[in-house]
Amino acid sequence: MFDNNYYKKSFLVILISLISCFFSTKIKAQEHEEKTFSPHHQIGISINHVHVFEGRDEEGNRETLTLPAWGIDYTYQFHEKWAIGLHTDFIVEKFKVEKVYESGNDKETVERSYPIAPALMGIYKPNEHWSFLLGFGGEFAKEEDFFLTRAGVEYGYELPKGWEIFGTTSYDFKWNAYDSWGIGLGIAKNFGGK
Repeated sequence: MFDNNYYKKSFLVILISLISCFFSTKIKAQEHEEKTFSPHHQIGISINHVHVFEGRDEEGNRETLTLPAWGIDYTYQFHEKWAIGLHTDFIVEKFKVEKVYESGNDKETVERSYPIAPALMGIYKPNEHWSFLLGFGGEFAKEEDFFLTRAGVEYGYELPKGWEIFGTTSYDFKWNAYDSWGIGLGIAKNFGGK
């Protein structure tokens, strides 16, 4: 089960995200200059927590897992509202999980060793802060590979000299396997044109 540190950390992440949204809205309201768009590239890195509800402990009992992970993202924004990218998550632990989408009564428990999950993402940006993501990819580990569909939401705040900080949340549906969702904070750098 979750301990108090988990709830404290989750509360802190949510609080920081809300404060960021509030201040960015205030700052945006004070800006008077109009920015022009030009296509650009972005490289980002984030520190994440991935949550798996179908986890299993050493005795095979059901356990909700909270796993540390890194995210490395490449994005090319080719239009003011549209971008594509390759977003990759790296879980830095071994864990066991039940394949809940497997057919039959006996569900298989599999071990996952440091899985890497890249996904090709389509990105819609209704404004300069929010991004909605949808894409496909795979989760690769030495034991077995799974096809995945990923959906996500990001909120970014621009800093001087092409830097940006962002919060991210995503949901991975691993076909014929299990689901996971993640939350994280990151920093990114824009290159070219912006």
